Amino acid sequence: MLRDDINNAVKDAMKAKEERKLSTLRMVNSTIKNADIDARGQGKPPLSDAELLGVLQKMIKQRQEAVELYNKGGRAELAAQEREEIAVISAYLPKQMSEDEVKAAISAAIAETSAVGVKDMGKVIGTLKAKYTGQMDFAKASGLVKAALAG
Repeated sequence: MLRDDINNAVKDAMKAKEERKLSTLRMVNSTIKNADIDARGQGKPPLSDAELLGVLQKMIKQRQEAVELYNKGGRAELAAQEREEIAVISAYLPKQMSEDEVKAAISAAIAETSAVGVKDMGKVIGTLKAKYTGQMDFAKASGLVKAALAG
């Protein structure tokens, strides 16, 4: 399980005295525990690995936004710190799909759901999320799906 991999990496980072990696992994564990607590509050079981991938992607997206803001503010050292955190978190995500692979997956999902217009976009995105969570950026995929269905 992904949780076990992260916990083992925390131990390894402690032994190797890798401070940045250790603090990032502890932050990841904390975020996962908070998400589990939220799920339990809603009467749901602990997050599955697929749901954890979504949490990790959200963490990466937050850091990417922070990098942009730090760069605009002239804080290169903080931007570099955020990039290091992105690298640590990204190691636990599956390989990201190329743009061509994303387009092929979208075409397949459109055919599978028999989508004919923009009103069917939710079905297509739902199918993509079920199959490719953690492997594609759904913000970008959403625009591609919309263009494919509108065109």
